Amino acid sequence: MKKLILIVSVMLFLSASSAWPQAFQPNAVGVTMGHWHLNVRNIEATRKIFLAMGGAEVQGDNARVRFPGVLVILREQAPTGGTVGTVVNHVGFLVPNVQESVKRWKAAGVPVLPGGNGRTDQAFVVTPDELRIEILEDKNQKFPIQHHHVHFNVPESEIPKIQAWYAKTFGAKPGTRGQNQAADLPGANLTFSKADGPVVTTKDRALDHIGFDVNNLQAFLKKLEAAGIKLDRPYSKNPNGVGIAFIYDPWGTYIELNERPDAVYIQNSN
Repeated sequence: MKKLILIVSVMLFLSASSAWPQAFQPNAVGVTMGHWHLNVRNIEATRKIFLAMGGAEVQGDNARVRFPGVLVILREQAPTGGTVGTVVNHVGFLVPNVQESVKRWKAAGVPVLPGGNGRTDQAFVVTPDELRIEILEDKNQKFPIQHHHVHFNVPESEIPKIQAWYAKTFGAKPGTRGQNQAADLPGANLTFSKADGPVVTTKDRALDHIGFDVNNLQAFLKKLEAAGIKLDRPYSKNPNGVGIAFIYDPWGTYIELNERPDAVYIQNSN
């Protein structure tokens, strides 16, 4: 049955439609990874990169590209800088075979850089607006490409604090990824590393903000406010009926929170 559910989920994902992209099943507090919101100088050029990497079109909307676990939203606005130097240093995807993907992407004109220290199971894509995307390998995954991580850089003394904040605020499960402290949400590993120098907010940069989808958003926001978290933008609904609000984390990550009507979820990633 689980295999059947996954097959159906993949088929639905791969079919271009106006439906909202599927996220992974929310965690116990109703949170799952939602989207990246990018500031780009050229929507069509950036969109072509993501489509060549294996993203799916959203019918009738050339500013959105879907991947399992994340929606990439493009806004035509010159960013004030790339991701490096912000609290979110980079984001990441998983593919079954990095070298096969790199070969295919390069042929399609995707700007790919090699992995560090000669690694063949790692590569980087850096967009013209300097969004840095790490590509890692999982030979056992069922999707050709899927969202994997958001990598935060903060002062070393802040690493336990940011891990604890995401665990308390969004129900992320604390753990490690390699040598880094981390916390897992459905569809995303949140990885926390030591920053080499000062970092700034994501707002107005290439990755303007990250988004989480939340069940019962209004009740969730009341809990955030009771915990002393200030809303940068209070709850409202957009014309599509999607609930929306914005907050900052204490380190400067701009975060959008959404409640999507009639959401359909991928049950798991394996």
